[in-house]
Amino acid sequence: MQQEDRDGLPQPQRRGAVLAIAVAIALAVIDSSIANVALPAIAADLRVSSADVILVVNAYQIAVVVSLLPLASLGEKLGYERIYRAGLTLFILASFFCAMADSLTGLTIARIAQGLGAAGLMSVNTALVRFIYPNRLLGRGMGINALVVASSSVLGPGVASAVLSVAHWPWIFAINIPIGLAALVLALRYLPATPRARRRFDVASALFSAATFGLLMTGVEQFARGGSPLVAGPLVLAGLLAGFLLVRRQAGRTAPLLPVDLLRIPIFALSIATSICSFAAQMLTFVALPFFLQHDLGRTQVETGLLMMPWPLVLIVVSPLAGRASDKLPAGLLGGVGLGLMATGLCLLSLLPDAPGAFDIGWRMALCGLGFGLFQTPNNRTILSSAPRERSGGASGMLSTARLLGQTTGAALAALCLRLIGAGGADTALLVAAAIAACAAVISFTRLRATPR
Repeated sequence: MQQEDRDGLPQPQRRGAVLAIAVAIALAVIDSSIANVALPAIAADLRVSSADVILVVNAYQIAVVVSLLPLASLGEKLGYERIYRAGLTLFILASFFCAMADSLTGLTIARIAQGLGAAGLMSVNTALVRFIYPNRLLGRGMGINALVVASSSVLGPGVASAVLSVAHWPWIFAINIPIGLAALVLALRYLPATPRARRRFDVASALFSAATFGLLMTGVEQFARGGSPLVAGPLVLAGLLAGFLLVRRQAGRTAPLLPVDLLRIPIFALSIATSICSFAAQMLTFVALPFFLQHDLGRTQVETGLLMMPWPLVLIVVSPLAGRASDKLPAGLLGGVGLGLMATGLCLLSLLPDAPGAFDIGWRMALCGLGFGLFQTPNNRTILSSAPRERSGGASGMLSTARLLGQTTGAALAALCLRLIGAGGADTALLVAAAIAACAAVISFTRLRATPR
């Protein structure tokens, strides 16, 4: 029987499929930040500058952003489970080459491949949930999936700290291999067969999409690392041209690869803008903090990871509570208050005394996690619910794209601060992150006038 003829999966197949998705997507999301704590050590080991080593983070993010929407569209054509399994296989292989890399160039190429594999997981993750759970339990499935993504997005430093306490930095990538293989076995056995769309895959639109995000993000990254404006400028302009051609080609289509038409819905557009700004502030913080804690405050790699853990721990507790609160309170209010708390926490981190104790750092990190937790789940719920039901796939793709655009921009801004300011760059980066979070809070509050709730 085809999966489209059934209402979800029976037990125990459902449990196996949920576990396969949870483990794989957690690996993909964690690896967007797992290298952050180790960046100073990687820079020293590979003999590159602090600004240059951030390419290890940006290469992964750019690869995901470039391929996310094309792979989502390809999943509709070939089957979501096939894209998921292929992405997981590539992710495992690329993790091996990341662990074996002995130069920044080699590590960057492996991270690009790893990002392409991660995009295969992220692009169809939400769509698979719809075929795993019966309709009556779909909300529960979406909630579990959102919690995994939300907690994984900030667990990277803690996981890295645990690994670095007993091993060298290549092991933060090598650990993906056995866990990924276990997830692949589960995916091969339990993931359901999904419908195949009969329409043709739009190769031209996929190429325009990849060029738009790839050229724009690469141009910004080049500028942030001190590249020549004669190189960065044309890359950005070429990306804008590709974006124009993509929007023009997609105009009037019922299922566009880049669903920019959804941005005509005010609450949707404001929620996407809030998401981009908030994730930019988060990634800017998580890239700058290891340099701030290790170079400015003299903490070790392991101490750095542990000191960053209050953020994800509080987030894990607050996210489901915020999700329930969003049933009664508008996301604009919850997000505005939360992002205001996050901006306050970031300002307080930048104003730490010269020799702060662990508690001084920890409660500020917890305040940031509290604020981010109040924002994220209600915001995601608003993005998905404000789009027409038949456009849920496009809304999900835009949600992931907004998160990744924000994270890539944040990493580039961190590199820019470290390059231009040097020794005080990490401290300045925290203030910039606070300013961006404050802007996101303002945007979130404006949603109160864009929604009847």
